Amino acid sequence: MSAIVKHRLFWPLVVLLALIALNMMSRPSFVRITVQDGRLYGSLIDIMRNSAPLMLVALGMTLVIATRGIDLSVGAVMAVSGAVALTIIKDSGDPTNPGVLAVAIGTAVLAGLVCGLWNGFLIAVLGIQPIIATLVLMLGGRGIALLITGGFITTINSDPYKFMAQGYVLGLPFAFYVSVAAIAIVALIERRTALGMLTEAVGINPEASRLAGVRARGIIWGAYAACGLLAGFAGILYSSNIMAADSNAAGLYIELDAILAVVLGGTSLAGGTFSIAGTVVGVFTIQTLKATITFLGVPPAVTPVFLSAVVVIVVLVQSRRFRRWFGKIGVWLRSRSSRTPDPVEVAS
Repeated sequence: MSAIVKHRLFWPLVVLLALIALNMMSRPSFVRITVQDGRLYGSLIDIMRNSAPLMLVALGMTLVIATRGIDLSVGAVMAVSGAVALTIIKDSGDPTNPGVLAVAIGTAVLAGLVCGLWNGFLIAVLGIQPIIATLVLMLGGRGIALLITGGFITTINSDPYKFMAQGYVLGLPFAFYVSVAAIAIVALIERRTALGMLTEAVGINPEASRLAGVRARGIIWGAYAACGLLAGFAGILYSSNIMAADSNAAGLYIELDAILAVVLGGTSLAGGTFSIAGTVVGVFTIQTLKATITFLGVPPAVTPVFLSAVVVIVVLVQSRRFRRWFGKIGVWLRSRSSRTPDPVEVAS
């Protein structure tokens, strides 16, 4: 039993299951799934669909954090990706043409990859601190997206493009399959090859890894490139969901949610050991928490405060030091309650 409790996924799963149980008690319909025209509908299905962009971004963020880095530009990369895709589709004159859609999506994802390579160049080659290097693109990326769209919100009417975020395959949202494919690919590359071990080695001690023959610069550069690539895909899903390229709103604050999902999943911001499965649990936890906040009727202006309070509680529950400290308090209280009263205290 102690081995299960000490497992890194134990507390993230406990938190996720507790949120689901809370929703079930407050509204039993939360876990109810209905079938209409061969499609599954329900709160859990909505969580699976809506979590897809965050899932892609969080997977990339996991790789970056594993190298002892951070990427604050993923939201801006999403804005650039969506702007590129919708601009190409709108200017083509035929928004339903499969060839046009393929070119638009491919170019948009390539733009995300270029953004990731740029971040990696600043960090791995020029040696700029990650938080500063990615802050450059975080601030400038949305300006680039606005230049691409001409400063306006670009909208299109394309059912094939809309299908990526709102379509269904075999009863489940297509976006869910995209996130599952991303999880499988990242897990396969990082856990079935030596790349995962090398990434952890670079995150633990970059200098020692370099002296041991590991190409730390290439590992770090590749992590940021993968993060940009996945953020590019996330931008496609986001723009497909609203059928518009909103450079100011696309991916807004998603970098914070991604970092939080990675941390909730048990990956340390200090770099080194990381958990893909933990990140997946963290993403679903955040998405479920947002659904819970919406159901409770928390005003939008108060939502960040409520979310922050819950996050603090979750982080404290996962902290080993806090649990040891809390356990010592429990032992002290039990010892006080079971202590034999002093005769002098009784007499008084």
